[in-house]
Amino acid sequence: MAASALQSAWEGLTGSFTEFQLATVITFLLHESVFFLSGLPSLLFERFGLFAKYKIQKKSNTPSYQNRCVLRLILYHVCVNLPVMILSYPAFKFMGLRSSLPLPHWTVIVSQVLFYFILEDFIFYWGHRALHTKWLYKHIHSVHHEYATPFGLTSEYAHPAEILFLGFATIVGPALTGPHLFTLWLWMVLRVLETVEAHSGYHFPWSPSNFLPLYGGSDFHDYHHRVLYTKSGNYASTFVYMDWLFGTDKDYRNVKAMEEKEGKHL
Repeated sequence: MAASALQSAWEGLTGSFTEFQLATVITFLLHESVFFLSGLPSLLFERFGLFAKYKIQKKSNTPSYQNRCVLRLILYHVCVNLPVMILSYPAFKFMGLRSSLPLPHWTVIVSQVLFYFILEDFIFYWGHRALHTKWLYKHIHSVHHEYATPFGLTSEYAHPAEILFLGFATIVGPALTGPHLFTLWLWMVLRVLETVEAHSGYHFPWSPSNFLPLYGGSDFHDYHHRVLYTKSGNYASTFVYMDWLFGTDKDYRNVKAMEEKEGKHL
């Protein structure tokens, strides 16, 4: 029943818009909706002092500093993200993107999205680690680290060059498999929700890292923002095993062990 309803809804969607419109403008609007709706709560929590006991850092951004982030995000998204989506459509078509019925079987969707997460995390780790070298950090990545106390929307606050550089990690998986547009949308939504949660600045009892093995989450990534860039570590986007394998989470693990031993944040 649910599968039939989804097929019917997709048929109505594809009947109302061209594939080019769906893959560009509608994809952009979907991204903006998910990003801002999921990112605004942590901004409001911080501004009004809500859920303070779950806030990882005790310091907060000023309202003007939060507003600055939002305004620049809108500018970057309209002037960088949207043009990139439009210009990359022919490349995705060449690599097999389709939007026609039938929708892929759920096993295909799940396996592809899992592959995207693993591949993206691997590429992101090395790209992010490169951005923490002296020259790249000073001229590009330092923009993202202007917010040492992150909130959800800071996840996509970055230099335009970084948006393109690390954005490659997000699209290389779909480019390799030539996915159905539905799968691409699901991947985009999950990736946005993941990175917003990682930058939220809050660690709740229901945070995904409390339940998902190998998932980094907000506490893991918040440490990356609050220490000196040469010592931050925790470079991976989603999982923790890349940092563990290459020893770039040692300082974080040491701090967590000390906090657990002393029962307080250092």
